[in-house]
Amino acid sequence: MKILRSFVRCLLLLFIFFLQKENKRYECLYIYISFVFFSGYVTAKAFTGTYGINYGRIADNIPSPNEVVRLLKAAKIKNVRIYNADHSVLDAFSGSGLDLVIGLPNEFVKDMSSNADHALNWVRENVQAYIPNTHIVGIAVGNEVLGGGDLDLQSALYGAIKNIYNATQKLQLDSVVQITTAHSQAVFANSYPPSSCVFRQDVSQNMKKILDLFTQMGSPFCLNAYPFLAYMGSPDQIDINYALFNPTDGVYDEKTNLHYDNMLDAQIDAAYAALEDAGFHKMEVMVTETGWASHGDANEGAATPENARTYNYNLRKRLAKRKGTPRRPKFMLKAYIFALFNENSKPGPTSERNFGLYKPDGTIAYDIGFPALKSSSSVSSHLYIKVLGAQTWHWSYISVLIACASSWFLFLKS
Repeated sequence: MKILRSFVRCLLLLFIFFLQKENKRYECLYIYISFVFFSGYVTAKAFTGTYGINYGRIADNIPSPNEVVRLLKAAKIKNVRIYNADHSVLDAFSGSGLDLVIGLPNEFVKDMSSNADHALNWVRENVQAYIPNTHIVGIAVGNEVLGGGDLDLQSALYGAIKNIYNATQKLQLDSVVQITTAHSQAVFANSYPPSSCVFRQDVSQNMKKILDLFTQMGSPFCLNAYPFLAYMGSPDQIDINYALFNPTDGVYDEKTNLHYDNMLDAQIDAAYAALEDAGFHKMEVMVTETGWASHGDANEGAATPENARTYNYNLRKRLAKRKGTPRRPKFMLKAYIFALFNENSKPGPTSERNFGLYKPDGTIAYDIGFPALKSSSSVSSHLYIKVLGAQTWHWSYISVLIACASSWFLFLKS
């Protein structure tokens, strides 16, 4: 029976592959079959590989969500985070094959914490209604809540996470949708050297409750880590090459006897040290935001296109090595880069509006190996050629299916 089940799954996989490749009309059927027949065998992961991107949308001049999907697929960036659950984005990502983490904005956290029915409705309307066509793999509940100035919001975060998680359980989505929340470095009392890092006393109580829950759920500790901001805060004490992944003497941590040749690794290991101090020795740290601004105000001299390119190019190389940090060498580092576009409507200093790998018109802000956005007309021509090629291979797919079936028939007959 095991052989039979394996063969049936193999045959079904080939059939699905045929549907996916042969005709766009069958795309929804392909997704549905994959979800129904294989959800029992495969648990969706919230992150594939090591590289992801934050798709921020606080702008009035960036490409449409449909164009963004084309851009991401051309750049081969599969992991994407957004900061809300905008339905125009969820619709555009339908059938794209991209893995999407959606955000529950901070302004909804208190309501979701106090009202479980509202949490259930939110998950039903923004997640269940789109799965499996839109591959939603995670929900980020709030952003940088702990360590902020709103104490009521900090107290409400645990309840919101719990209610959103319970909602995914009731809707049978908990095995495919991961629940997280991202923290800034404001949650730490000290982070230098990395081994000395602990959580701030005023956030530790709420933090521990959340970490206990995340341990039960199997969720990682999500960190927004910015060597750019650390360098800007202490330019006289930090070697910019250390922040940019350039060759440098680095930093030696005497307590752990570990050497750091770049600041991002040190920031991540500081988070690991804080987790260990709080009693969470096995929790993974994932970087949910990191980046470097390409332009800034007069007092933001490090925000240049050259530095932004150096940081993001070297970071891409660092992630491609698929290795961990000095403190956790076996935990492959994963990171979402901030951000996809420069966002002209963001408040604050000029640097806040210039973290994008791309300009609003879809051209690259600087070259780290990603393509620019192509016009829809050129894409349509390329797609027409691909369709003609796919029709040529039609009978090849059928031949494979027939060959598999014939082989199984002969095996049973013998």
